[in-house]
Amino acid sequence: MSTADAPLPQAPSLPGPAPRILVISAPYYKQVVEGMLGAAREIFAQVAAEVTVIEVGGAYELPQALAIAAASGKSFDGYIALGCVVRGETDHYEFICSAAMDGLMRVATSNALCLGAALLTVDTLAQAMARSRETGANKGAEAAVACLKQIALKRSFAA
Repeated sequence: MSTADAPLPQAPSLPGPAPRILVISAPYYKQVVEGMLGAAREIFAQVAAEVTVIEVGGAYELPQALAIAAASGKSFDGYIALGCVVRGETDHYEFICSAAMDGLMRVATSNALCLGAALLTVDTLAQAMARSRETGANKGAEAAVACLKQIALKRSFAA
């Protein structure tokens, strides 16, 4: 199923207190990432989440920032990473996409973090815009829902 065919994301039921969320944003493609951030905020508002947003230079820095946040001692229930990489004429795209996604997963699993990721890896800016628009399906909203579902899962194991 593609994003276009998917039902619109809705926050899952989340037992316990309102979650604290850290959004790590790589706004190289500002309009795209802001669109995803806006949609994520709408999902988080459904559960009265406290949201903190930080910015990094680019997609390559997303896993580094997640690792820094995890090691900081600050208490967050969940995290989302937002960014966009558009294919260019060199192999740079392949290296950045792979390193960023592998790095995010490595940090999340090593630290048992509840992570939702919306790192768009697209061929064109038009594809990125289609996945980050204000109305309809939005990868930022999907990442927020994924994060909340992970928080609910973690809380269920703690109970």
